[in-house]
Amino acid sequence: RRRRHRGAHRLLALRDHRVSAEDAAIAAAARTALETLRARGWTLATAESCTGGMIVAALTDVAGSSDVVLGGWATYANAMKTAQLGVPADVLARHGAVSEPTATAMAIGARERAGADLAVSVTGIAGPGGGSAEKPVGLVWFGYADEMNVRAHRMLFEGDRAAVRRQATLFALQLFAGGGMAMALA
Repeated sequence: RRRRHRGAHRLLALRDHRVSAEDAAIAAAARTALETLRARGWTLATAESCTGGMIVAALTDVAGSSDVVLGGWATYANAMKTAQLGVPADVLARHGAVSEPTATAMAIGARERAGADLAVSVTGIAGPGGGSAEKPVGLVWFGYADEMNVRAHRMLFEGDRAAVRRQATLFALQLFAGGGMAMALA
């Protein structure tokens, strides 16, 4: 049997407290999103690039989420965006992965392939590298698609890679929490 040093427990508790404080907003937004969508009878799907599955993970961390969450794609590579979500190669070539046309195509593809009522997509530059003057680190495009609406929204987040990814995850969950209306009305 292994024994831990007593100080290690305190250190772990401090680290866990810091992490849980950062993740509390994401967990709360996931619960609210599920409640909102469940009340409307809607199902959802996600298509994620820079968040790498963090949105669907936050949603499925909530017990009973399977009545709302149909699934999600983590399509980091452009080839996967095309193969799995049907994003046209010419859209990626013309506009790049981090763009409004790509975000909307990802959302449409996820909605159609999952058979969901709505889908949200995320594609961005989390850093630390990969940014440019035109597309800086922290730039994230969100796509939204339901039966009647297809929209995109551009955000510029600050912080390191982890912070950008967490902020993007929270923002996407808040779109779902609003029943998608936040983006559909934009």
